[in-house]
Order: sequence, then structure tokens, then C-alpha cells
Amino acid sequence: MKLTKLKSVMTSTAAAAAMLTASQAAALDEMTVAYFLEWPMPFQYGKAEGIYEKELGVKINWVAFDTGTAMSAAMASGDVHISVSQGVPPFVVATSAGQDLQALDVAVSYSENDNCVVSEGLEIDKTSASELAGKKVGVPIGTAAHYGFLSQMKHFGVDVNSMEIVDMAPADGAAAFAQGNLDMVCGWGGALRRMKEHGNVLLSGAEKEALGILVFDVTTAPSNFVTEEPDLVAGFLKVTADMNAMWNAGDKKDVMLPVIAKDSGMDLADTEATISTFSFPSVEDQLSDKWLGGAAQTFMLGVANVFVDAGSMEGALESYAAAVETSPLAASK
Repeated sequence: MKLTKLKSVMTSTAAAAAMLTASQAAALDEMTVAYFLEWPMPFQYGKAEGIYEKELGVKINWVAFDTGTAMSAAMASGDVHISVSQGVPPFVVATSAGQDLQALDVAVSYSENDNCVVSEGLEIDKTSASELAGKKVGVPIGTAAHYGFLSQMKHFGVDVNSMEIVDMAPADGAAAFAQGNLDMVCGWGGALRRMKEHGNVLLSGAEKEALGILVFDVTTAPSNFVTEEPDLVAGFLKVTADMNAMWNAGDKKDVMLPVIAKDSGMDLADTEATISTFSFPSVEDQLSDKWLGGAAQTFMLGVANVFVDAGSMEGALESYAAAVETSPLAASK
């Protein structure tokens, strides 16, 4: 199993973790926020309508990324202040390597929208998953999809060291899969939809959850930025929470959906199909024991141990409690 890229990312991330300087944070009049395309979420209504900038009083540069590992690297270099919807696994990889990041909220839960797909020509399902040994798989290393892949293979008793694993962003994996160059591919969002056109999943979202394979993203930021800009961070989280509440209420979806679709780079039907599989917990729920009140920290340790056991990481932290900071979210209520 070839995992050299993840280890090099961890090394470079740790080396670059000098974070933002005090001069960068002082008198901040603009900020850079990372997000994903083809990943429709309510916050994008606020993004597209200028609500964040109006409420925060700063210019926001929104930059799209392909993977959560790229978000970590950008935060380490100081190019990004906040990342929206970074997967827990890439966050765990970065913090385990020494990068001083903090998770600030639960951006989205989506067990149905992150998975691996087996080529239809192989005719392999969960009853014959052992036949995946030796197959070629496209996986975005160090991401939620990678964690899900490792967890599913462990469940089915497939030795990942027997497989040829290629590090590929979901969009690239979907294209290679469509061309018949991969036996299995893993990803999320619009890329996952395209993958499913040429194969089948082994486990549904509900089946994964029953096995403890959770899939959720967090909003993250360098800890010194959180410390130096508490009001700005709390304000950002409040706008996000307001957009989620507006979406969850249901009566503004017809207004929000076209805006979200355009901002996501998706058509209306695909946007609706994707976002319908997402859930956006309220602030109260996020602060409860189910999420950031304790369960998320325990889950992070479990994710780290899976990566360590698979040889993808050299070691885990003893605890990920310090990697979660709920003060700005609590202040946004």
C-alpha cells in the first residue's frame, strides 16, 4: 500500500505550522475562508448574498479547495484563516502531526454522501467484498473518504496492503473510474454521484453508522487566529448558524436553493439531491455531549487510531480535547 503522500503532507504541515503572525492578525480588514465546490451547504447563501461581510465588517476572500488536507496546508502557511466543512480525518492528521488547529463547530453530518464505489464489472458487493484483495483503488489520502475506506476494509477483512492504492482527489478519481482505470474509488459530493453511475457501494450510510463509521465535517481555524480574533470568529459562526437555522426551518428553501446551487457549481436537481442527504445540527445540539461536548473528541481519537493501525500515521495524540474549542460557538448563541 503506497501512502507516501500522506506522510509527506504531515511532515510539511508540521514544519509549516508557524501559523499567522501577530502582524497579520492585527487590525484585520480582510480574511480568507476555504470551502468546497460541489458541496452545497446553507452557509453559501450567506456567502453569495454578502451576509458574512455585512455582519462581520471585513472583506472575505472565498477560496475553493479539492481536499481537506489541502485546507490544512493552506492554514499552516497562513494563506487561509478559516476552513468550512473540513473533514474530521484530515483535521486529525494535521493536529496529530503537530499543527495547532482547532475545530469550532459541526459543519455538516453526511453518512450517505461519503463512500466508496466498486466497479460494476466486478459484480462485488458486501457478500463478496473479500474479492477486493489485490484491486486498484483511487482514494483521497488523509480525508474522510480515506478513513471510511480503511474502516470498511477492516470490517470486511480485506488486507489493504494487498491493494494498489492511488492518491486521487474525488473529481479525478471519478474520471479515472469512468474510464475503467480503477476497480474501486472513494469520494464525496458531486464526484460520488458520478462514481455511482459506474458501480455500487458496499455499505449504505445507515450501515456505516451502525458500525461506528461516522462522517461529519467541522469548521476549523489556526488556534492563534481563534485567540486573537474571538469576536470575528464568533461572528462568522453565528452567520453560519443563522443560515443553517434558515435552511432547517424549511420555509426559505425555495429562495436559498437556487443561490446555493449556483455557488456550488451544480445544477438545481443535483444540488437538491445532495443537500437532502445532509444534516445541519443546531448550535445547542453541537454543544451537547453528542457532538462537541465530548463525543467528537472521542471519535477523533478513534480516527487517529485507525490511521495509525493502517500505517498511515506515525502516532496519535493522547487526547484531542485541546483540538476542539467551543467558546466562539457558545458566544454566537
